[in-house]
Amino acid sequence: MMRSSALRHLTVLAAVTLLAASTTTSARAEPEPKAPEDFVALSHVDPTILHDIRYHTAHNFIGEPIEGYRMPLCLLTEDAAAALQQAQESLREQGYSLKVYDCYRPQRSVDQFVDWAEDLDDLRMREEFYPRVDKSRLFDDGYIAARSGHSRGSTVDLTLVSLPAAEQRPYVPGEPLTDCAAPLGERFPDNSIDMGTGYDCFDTLSHTLDPRVEGEQRANRLLLRETLEEVGFVNYEHEWWHYTYVPETYPDTYFDFPVHCRSLTP
Repeated sequence: MMRSSALRHLTVLAAVTLLAASTTTSARAEPEPKAPEDFVALSHVDPTILHDIRYHTAHNFIGEPIEGYRMPLCLLTEDAAAALQQAQESLREQGYSLKVYDCYRPQRSVDQFVDWAEDLDDLRMREEFYPRVDKSRLFDDGYIAARSGHSRGSTVDLTLVSLPAAEQRPYVPGEPLTDCAAPLGERFPDNSIDMGTGYDCFDTLSHTLDPRVEGEQRANRLLLRETLEEVGFVNYEHEWWHYTYVPETYPDTYFDFPVHCRSLTP
């Protein structure tokens, strides 16, 4: 009788263990989503284009590396990457290089932006990125949204750098912050030419044709815009750095594969 009871107990225990192991194995085996075959790493298309992938670092408006950015890569659709290569060839003849800040952006990253914007107590990076904007207005003013064109793979944030490119010191988390719309010498040091504000500056001065932006700063913005328009990109008028290649390869699809070389089809 005792032997029979013990045997039943061992049988049940083995079944539970097997089920737990099966569940764990299944969870571990869940594959990450992959990019479509026509996504590429920009560095493979044109290795001369500079990269400063801010969301892989803590130097962004949230103040920490962003979910989904597992490598400092620029992933784009083939058409968008080829167009940037064309623009780069033209710019290098004039003594400039493109520098990308952000390219494809996973939906999980956008979701993190939304969660952060809804947390009105998190003001870690306000002094640099939105010193004159009440955080409660980030949605209404169009700075944060639940969907981003970046997640479709044909949108890029970028700037121009004079060649030869100057060294750029890394951001140190916790260092004193400076206003993104301050004069060039007072902003965080970026080897970009002077565009009037820093990248991701939540301020009307970031509007591409804001009338307060004059002289060299305006000329620099127009050089970037005209060069990119010639190869098929369209500027988002509220952000001098934001461009979308048209027609988009995936105009209605928002992807969520991570920014990593393993996301690409071999």
